[in-house]
Amino acid sequence: MKAIVVSEPGGPEKLVLTEVRDPIPGDDEILVSAIAAGVNFIDTYHRSGLYPMDLPFTPGLEGAGTILAVGPGVAAHRPGDVIAWTRAVGSYAEKVVVPCDQAIPLPDNISPSTAAALLLQGITAHYLATDTFPLREGDRCLIHAGAGGVGLLLTQIAKMAGAEVFTTVGSQEKALLSAGAGADHVILYNDTDFKEAVEQITGSRAIDVIYDGVGAATFLKGLDLLRTRGMMVTFGNASGPPPDISPLALAGKGSLFLTRPTMAHYVATRPELLSRTRDLFDWVAEGRLDVRIGAEFALADAAEAHRALEGRSTTGKVLIRP
Repeated sequence: MKAIVVSEPGGPEKLVLTEVRDPIPGDDEILVSAIAAGVNFIDTYHRSGLYPMDLPFTPGLEGAGTILAVGPGVAAHRPGDVIAWTRAVGSYAEKVVVPCDQAIPLPDNISPSTAAALLLQGITAHYLATDTFPLREGDRCLIHAGAGGVGLLLTQIAKMAGAEVFTTVGSQEKALLSAGAGADHVILYNDTDFKEAVEQITGSRAIDVIYDGVGAATFLKGLDLLRTRGMMVTFGNASGPPPDISPLALAGKGSLFLTRPTMAHYVATRPELLSRTRDLFDWVAEGRLDVRIGAEFALADAAEAHRALEGRSTTGKVLIRP
């Protein structure tokens, strides 16, 4: 079969289409014929070496497809079933081995493409808005990269909770998408200082929570927007890792809370994983959550998919089609 292989850390050119042996599912594993794989910023961190991986490896954590075979000990899934997953390293491939406890059965009304575009970023948006900082009616939140995959989903979930949503985006096209997702205030960060723009609307230090997946370019300035005992949620590094900060600086800015969540700790059990995905599937089926697929690439063009994502030229979800 064909798969993308990374033999050494580096840029997108390190994503090499390679002929490899078909994988064999082991105990409590499932072999899947991939229909679509989701592209996420964490894939670029694995490729670059920011998050080190054992080499060589096939990137990708998320996808959807049809079960080809099951390994010993698998009773809940059968060949022919359609599943999705969010934590199976090696998803940029024609065939993927998925741990049984990570396999998510798809309802009939959710397509594999929708699932591959929804789950990793949707689960992220779900836990950010319901657990990391549980949004309530009237809360004010700032979401950076509001037209990205997480940003569009998080905006919609925040509006379901009754929050007032501020977003930052990089272009007029992205501003329209963010507003269409329900954002109350959309700021073009290339045209204006986002801190000044927010303060013109709210006054000083009036934001309850900032969901920051951008990192270095936005982190420090965002701290000055938070109310006393507000929370900075830094969950990504699209512009590079945020700078180190002293705990005393958080005290001086209003006894702020700072957290760096990661998905593994919010789907630590299978019941929690299925509960979050059930919410997401229900919201999609009810028409309350729109999943935007912004771009699709062939497996051989995985490097171009990474360039587009890192170049901030994408909106919504990027998929790879094995």
